[in-house]
Amino acid sequence: MIISWGRSRIRSTVVMLAVAAFAIAGSVTVVARTAADTGIFAVPEDDGAGCQVTLPGSLTANSRLPDPFRKLDGTRITARSEWRCRRAEIRRLAERYVYGEKPGKPTTVTGTVSNTSVTVNVTHNGRSASFSAGVQLPTGTGPFPAVIVLGGFGADTATIRATGAAVINYDPLSVGREGTPRNNKQGAFYSIYGNTSSTGLLAAWAWGASRIIDVIEQSTGTVLRADAVGVTGCSRYGKGAFAVGAFDQRIALTMPIESGSAGAPIFRGIPGESGSQPLSSAYGEQPWLGDAFSSFTGNPNTLPVDTHETVAMIAPRGLFIMENPHIDWLAARSGSVAALGGAEVYKALGVGGNITYWSDIQDGTHCASRTEWRTPLQQNIQKYLLKTGNAAGVFRVSSRKPGNLAEWRDWTTPTLTGGEEEPPPPPPPPPPPPPPPGACSATVATNQWTGGFVNTVRVTAGAAAISGWTVAMTLPSGATVTSGWEANRSGSTGAVQFTNLAHNGAVGAGQSVEFGFQGTGTGTGMTPTCATG
Repeated sequence: MIISWGRSRIRSTVVMLAVAAFAIAGSVTVVARTAADTGIFAVPEDDGAGCQVTLPGSLTANSRLPDPFRKLDGTRITARSEWRCRRAEIRRLAERYVYGEKPGKPTTVTGTVSNTSVTVNVTHNGRSASFSAGVQLPTGTGPFPAVIVLGGFGADTATIRATGAAVINYDPLSVGREGTPRNNKQGAFYSIYGNTSSTGLLAAWAWGASRIIDVIEQSTGTVLRADAVGVTGCSRYGKGAFAVGAFDQRIALTMPIESGSAGAPIFRGIPGESGSQPLSSAYGEQPWLGDAFSSFTGNPNTLPVDTHETVAMIAPRGLFIMENPHIDWLAARSGSVAALGGAEVYKALGVGGNITYWSDIQDGTHCASRTEWRTPLQQNIQKYLLKTGNAAGVFRVSSRKPGNLAEWRDWTTPTLTGGEEEPPPPPPPPPPPPPPPGACSATVATNQWTGGFVNTVRVTAGAAAISGWTVAMTLPSGATVTSGWEANRSGSTGAVQFTNLAHNGAVGAGQSVEFGFQGTGTGTGMTPTCATG
């Protein structure tokens, strides 16, 4: 089937002013600064950072897709201006339960931009990391829009360059390495945030792509344009491209290809789609998803978010999803449902023409360069990166794997009023002061379902490093701990104590470690206390 919507009505809000920088040996050395320092006015990485979001204390099973228009307080948005903070809620849910946290810009980002490479140097909380990406320019005179290609697998790079965009060859494994255990993750991201971080590789890869954009954004703009960046990837790198576009609003065009489980396909659909990669397999194959997703591999119905809302996070920006219905493992039917569900948000925002979905292909070879995708690829680059086209998005769903959104939703698409976004809310209050030197603090996050729960506890050192910790908490009446990880435990009911293991007792100043436990009954309402020693 083909579904076409009208021409985009979204207006450009990006204005780029010239920034002076010093060029050395054909490259531009840059240091990340604030917009006020540089004179650059651009779309932020996350325009919902100032929105107040309170995550639910417990989760309720729902076999249907969550309503993307329903706020966490139970009311539905009625105006387009409300989407910004509703999107912030979806982002926080996706981070908490699916991907793990994607931190914002580190304290310092420096790097270089040249005709052949982008280098990135990051420092944060006394830790440093570096990585680089290759650059291939099209013919002509810059500055050029660019497409970040993850891992060398994505949309046809020859077509990208022929259309007039540069290619940035980004190796995400330098930022988050595959083949590592969850308690010893490696790569630039984990060098900064710790190898026991609960953030999965996909969010780490997205963080790395954002740092590349930081460097481009702070350059003179003579080589690459920061206001015209796209992203693409296929297979595991399609999962990554999907996350990059969802978590950085500076990405003007997102193009995931054959992303499979942990990518675009809805989590709720995968268990019932014959031959698709099971969620437990996608979670276990590599630490792509955040550690918290382990609780949902057998029952995605308790997830308070699904991938149609990840699609919606990309709205109103350009999105071109490409899927392969010939390989059952890739779950293309569930992918089409995600696209159809997310397209309802695009339509409600008045930009239904900004999303394209294409699974109607003849060649079933995985990650092949396909003639069917060449024209829409060119049209999307022209529209969102070159700003010279106006082709409307289309849906070309293969009869091999057609999804039916009506089977998955019990909500309707509202008619949203207005066209202007509301002004940002005031910034949140400052965080409480850190614990005194030699002390520690503990916080707990609960994933509750009917009859059971999983609690994740984060232990944070104060202004001085600690060599050991003990966390005490009192379980609610009727609650019993059945298993735990990353801590020794004393007791299973009532007052329970957790102490560090040999490998996680030493915590640097201001750094954190996590442990967790599963139980029956109710796990909410606990107040942990932390002591050192």
